[in-house]
Amino acid sequence: MSNNILVTGATGNVGSEVVRLLNERRSSVKAAVRSHSASRIRLPSGVESVEFDFEQPQSFEPAFRGINTLFLVRPPAISQVKKYIYPALTIAQAAGVDRIVFLSLLGVERMAIVPHAKIEAYIKFLGLTYTFLRASFFMQNLSTTHSQDIRDNNEIFVPAGKGKTSFIDVRDIAAIAVKVLTEPGHEDRAYALTGSEALDYYEVAEIFTNILGRQIVYTHPSILNFALKMYVRGLQPGLIVVMLGIYTTARLGLAAKVTEDVRHLLQRSPISMEEFVRDYRASWIRSSQHQL
Repeated sequence: MSNNILVTGATGNVGSEVVRLLNERRSSVKAAVRSHSASRIRLPSGVESVEFDFEQPQSFEPAFRGINTLFLVRPPAISQVKKYIYPALTIAQAAGVDRIVFLSLLGVERMAIVPHAKIEAYIKFLGLTYTFLRASFFMQNLSTTHSQDIRDNNEIFVPAGKGKTSFIDVRDIAAIAVKVLTEPGHEDRAYALTGSEALDYYEVAEIFTNILGRQIVYTHPSILNFALKMYVRGLQPGLIVVMLGIYTTARLGLAAKVTEDVRHLLQRSPISMEEFVRDYRASWIRSSQHQL
């Protein structure tokens, strides 16, 4: 049976890497994008894109046509999953999708109120074959959402207190996603994906300092100060609420769990924070420093 894969969130941190790796393997993959103009920026040449938007139900059926496997990423700004995600999954099943690999959240089995838990429950309710990738906090959030603070202010500005986080590189998540999407044996399984160590943000700042060669400080702002700064920066309120939830989890010491699933699935150690900072160094270098 053919394995025709649709990747949602295809221009995001994880989705774009999943698309790239599937394309390298010559897998049959389509990239679901909100607009074709965005897809041309971040998709490998030769990858077909289809317009898809969880807030535009008329986009569902055409995108799912001919697809039997779905890699599902919940857009961070969408918290009303019953309104936007459930209908998409229902139509996906009706269109012939019978298997979903869902990028979920570490510890979601203990957090019934978070959107990821509701999506997992609905996938099971539909009776679809599933694999849940329950991932810890992405290292790449430091090279995207928080890169400006590190680059311009030499600070890590997140309200995580002294809590530790088992950071994971999205390249490891994507490698596992591709393995799960293209190989048998992962049906109706949930994997807890973390790095090989849990670090607090003081330790992360020290790693940045050593590798970038300049002092990076963790400023441990209050939740209110963080929310205000992100709002002024233009982030959507729904996304800010999600971020506050994630950092509160870290603050309470609930993000420190380290598992062996990445090592077992990839047969190697997870990418370390040091490797990540070295590889993404350019994200935190000011343009004036590039010219030196």
